[in-house]
Amino acid sequence: MAAAFEFARIHRLRMPLVTPFRTSMATETHRELLLLQLRVDGVDGWAECAADPEPLYYAEYIGGVADLLTTRVLPMIGALPRLTSAAVAQCLTGVPGNPLLKAVVSGAVLDAELKRAAMPLADFLGATRSEVPVGVSIGIQPDIGTLLTSVEGYLAEGYQRVKLKIRPGADLEPLRAVRRAFGDDLALQADANQAYTTADVTHLRRFDELGLQMLEQPFPAEQLLAHARLTEVIDTPVCLDESVTGPDSAATALALGAASIVNIKPARVGGYPAARAIHDLCRSQGVPVWCGGVLESGVGRAGNLALAALPGFTFPGDISATRRYFAEDITAAFELTDGHLTVPTGPGLGVSVDLEALRRFTVSTTEVTASSLPAPSPAHQ
Repeated sequence: MAAAFEFARIHRLRMPLVTPFRTSMATETHRELLLLQLRVDGVDGWAECAADPEPLYYAEYIGGVADLLTTRVLPMIGALPRLTSAAVAQCLTGVPGNPLLKAVVSGAVLDAELKRAAMPLADFLGATRSEVPVGVSIGIQPDIGTLLTSVEGYLAEGYQRVKLKIRPGADLEPLRAVRRAFGDDLALQADANQAYTTADVTHLRRFDELGLQMLEQPFPAEQLLAHARLTEVIDTPVCLDESVTGPDSAATALALGAASIVNIKPARVGGYPAARAIHDLCRSQGVPVWCGGVLESGVGRAGNLALAALPGFTFPGDISATRRYFAEDITAAFELTDGHLTVPTGPGLGVSVDLEALRRFTVSTTEVTASSLPAPSPAHQ
């Protein structure tokens, strides 16, 4: 019997962060997110969208994703004779771009599909580990003393790697301070979130003195050639993040020599199957990968853990324990043990959404039923 679409609920949440998180782009005190609940044959599939309220970090934003879901994408998948993750992936090729939208739709369908098959996402992806090492990402701090206190606390909790968010004017000084305070053995990374230009190459060469694991995304996402040239003049490994939006851009980046390491965020590349494809490509070329994060709730965190358990993920990911970001989550908390988080083993994502917590954090909910779906929009001719 074909899997039948019953309804979708688009939940918009606002969850307070334990501490403000500052990058070169913005400062967040709350995580505003979109959560998709999709019921298929009596089974609820869940997925979290990585979009923000405004198109600052990504071109997509929550309101735009919600609009496309209700006006175009849900009618498209609702018209499918058989609602499977493979069919949805093929259907979504008719929607140009929009990887965050595609990731949340395909993720919810896949979660429901795997639940019906009693298969964990980790098994579906080909995970080889039951737990994964994790690091911590630290936003730009108001002063060096606050930064060192934060790093000390996270290391005491057991995090295996420290990543500092940086920007011009707040880079070498904090990195040097952390290196001096915690020694050469500390696994230390820097993440620029596209904050530099090619005029900063001479400055970026000074990072070589710090013994960093990697320098992440120094230039704007589209500047693959600039990243490739940078790899030729600095010793610090260059990691790409925002530049990699899917398997095709990953292949181009590797062909150009623009990345020594790749940060794979499933939401940014269109979903878990695409993330696995990038992992496989990088592994075939000897390029290490790791799993990034975007301050996910437990729904997104569960999926990232399943992905990070694949064999090519050789650096600790930006996944972190729940309490790093949230005093309360919408799933059971993920706890750090000896610098590792356990990969969920239940069917699908392997976590249950706490509906009462969901209600408390929800700002609005839009429900679309199968009977209310408009006819899918015709393809552009």
